[in-house]
Amino acid sequence: MMRQEKQQTNTVIIGAGPAGSYTALRLAMLGIKTDIYEEHPEIGIPTHCAGHISIHSLKKLGYYPLPKEIIENTFNAANFYSPSGTKFSIQLKKSVTCSLNRTKFDQHIANQAKQAGATFHLNTRVQSLHIENNYIKGVNLQDNTIVPSKITIDTEGISSRFLHQAKLMGFDRKGLVYAVETEINQVHDVEPHTVEVYMGSSAPGFYGWLIPRPDGTAKLGLATNHGNPQNYLKNLITKHPIAKKQVKGAKIIKTNYHAIPLAGPISKAYSNGFMAVGDVASQVKPTTGGGVIFGLTCGEIAANVVKLALDLGDVSAKTLSAYQKRCDDTLNFDVSFMLRLRQFLNSLSDERWDSVLRFCNRFNVDKALSDVEDIDYQGKMMMHVATKPAMLVALGYFGLLYLFANP
Repeated sequence: MMRQEKQQTNTVIIGAGPAGSYTALRLAMLGIKTDIYEEHPEIGIPTHCAGHISIHSLKKLGYYPLPKEIIENTFNAANFYSPSGTKFSIQLKKSVTCSLNRTKFDQHIANQAKQAGATFHLNTRVQSLHIENNYIKGVNLQDNTIVPSKITIDTEGISSRFLHQAKLMGFDRKGLVYAVETEINQVHDVEPHTVEVYMGSSAPGFYGWLIPRPDGTAKLGLATNHGNPQNYLKNLITKHPIAKKQVKGAKIIKTNYHAIPLAGPISKAYSNGFMAVGDVASQVKPTTGGGVIFGLTCGEIAANVVKLALDLGDVSAKTLSAYQKRCDDTLNFDVSFMLRLRQFLNSLSDERWDSVLRFCNRFNVDKALSDVEDIDYQGKMMMHVATKPAMLVALGYFGLLYLFANP
């Protein structure tokens, strides 16, 4: 088959998830011609995320309020359970998070990008990077077409095949957790604006979640760093003293599986003519596995650096390294804190989880957290609450547990 070559574009983006579409939007707003290639025939399908996101961060990015059909629910409380059923509750002064219909949210961002001038190519698989003289100069499509571009941006998600072609290290696979996400048709005795969270051996290396909707349906899922997540979900449904009552008689309507990188952003997400944004660059919170906000944030940074590089007429790694520096300046403090917190959480036995949750109840840690708004930048959040007496006591207690668990 003869190779065909399209007209050169300024920027090619691989993947039309939220990070890819938002990067395309920001590029289009800067007047940069952008083509985005998505292998699936419809944006937002399949879904790979529960869509539980901070309202504060959405506002900062200009995405709140959203159209009513995208917002499924808002939350001002959370209940945390140990495997034996010990409970700790946080009641916030106002709604801090919301759950989104991820398909509609992804499509909303893509539609904005289209209206701004970005061109989407659906049902079009990128086969490989097009590399000449150690520069990424576009992509090769599955139909043997070459798409030349000045800069290529990889937002492919959890896969790392283009990172490796760009001779960059992917994320640390030891930090992966494997998630199962379901939708169920009913829940019982669950407050409508409260998220239920299941800790410890219910979901080793991560946690389980129940995110209710006002119509009585819910998102139920968990992730784990070893074993089959489906087996852990079955145990949660049938054996957890709280969860089994909450989902008794419920039917699973839909099931999705995906992996989540928790080891922190990769150390280098750029090379000559190339940048990586979002999950593929492990721009994900190590504590909760949320990647949407970090992906959008780094997508905006990437767009600004593309503008800089094109204005200079220099798309070398030296120029594009500004992307890495700006992302690191934005994320590193909070990610470093969250990595240590993730290590601490993973060190706790089920018995320790009982002790921790009882301690939090006894010393009114919930009161210290009641005015929290920003849950994405958790290092800064902790600095905000750390001076409160209950948190000072709690941090001392947690610090001792951490030292004993990690001598």
